[in-house]
Amino acid sequence: MASTTGGMASGVALAPTLPTRVSDRKPNSQGDVLVLMYHKFAVKETRYDRSYDHFGQDLERLYEMGFRPVTMSQYLSNDMPLRPGASPVVITMDDSATSQFQLQDDGSVAPDCALGIWQTFAANHPDFPVHGTFYVLPGVMWGQKTWIDRKVELIKEWGSELASHTWDHPSLRKLTDEQVKVEIAKSLDFLRKYGYDQVSFAYPYGIYPKNMGILDGFYWHDRAYVMTGAVTCDTDLAPSPNADGFKPFKVPRVEAEEGSLGVDFWLDKIERGHRQVFVAP
Repeated sequence: MASTTGGMASGVALAPTLPTRVSDRKPNSQGDVLVLMYHKFAVKETRYDRSYDHFGQDLERLYEMGFRPVTMSQYLSNDMPLRPGASPVVITMDDSATSQFQLQDDGSVAPDCALGIWQTFAANHPDFPVHGTFYVLPGVMWGQKTWIDRKVELIKEWGSELASHTWDHPSLRKLTDEQVKVEIAKSLDFLRKYGYDQVSFAYPYGIYPKNMGILDGFYWHDRAYVMTGAVTCDTDLAPSPNADGFKPFKVPRVEAEEGSLGVDFWLDKIERGHRQVFVAP
């Protein structure tokens, strides 16, 4: 006979029952979407270094406020697998900094890198998995060159994705159209080798090329190159993918930092009801 107390049945521990709704917010398919932009991580917070402690606090606050991670591809395609009452957060990391992702000698994720912290958090909060979007630089790829394939394999296993940030991270506005195409094409060719055929793009330094038409698709060496959208460094919440006039190649992101316009600044606005976010029905 199955026990009715203690979460046991026939001596086997049952998984905890999750509430039907993640939050009590009303469904809102037109609400804004929080897209976070991380670069490097460090013990101490600086302008471009998110401290490891603050990153852990970011995850905790996002979770408590009912946010759940989706990838940029899921956001752009308006196919976000969210439980009722949940709001999407797109966690992006640029530049392939070593502090984002390190493996130990045995191939396991180092617990003190950013993904190690997220992985530990996800183990304790299974409904907040490591689903992120990494705008990588092929020549950097988090260091540890012998581990590149293993890291990409893990990213796929977790349900995360790689995306394009050009080949060498130049200011696109200073380049000719042909040079812009080379930067993007080489990056996309690299990603194709790992099975990423439909990817989004992050503008280096948030600077657009002179010819934005290139982003709509182009040919280089008789091969077609197309991307699904692009993220900027314009600090704001992103519009719902259902919004009228949605611009997939100008998706704003919130820089993960302290102070004005940082993570807590926007989460405070949301918590106070000053901005309405997307909520799954």
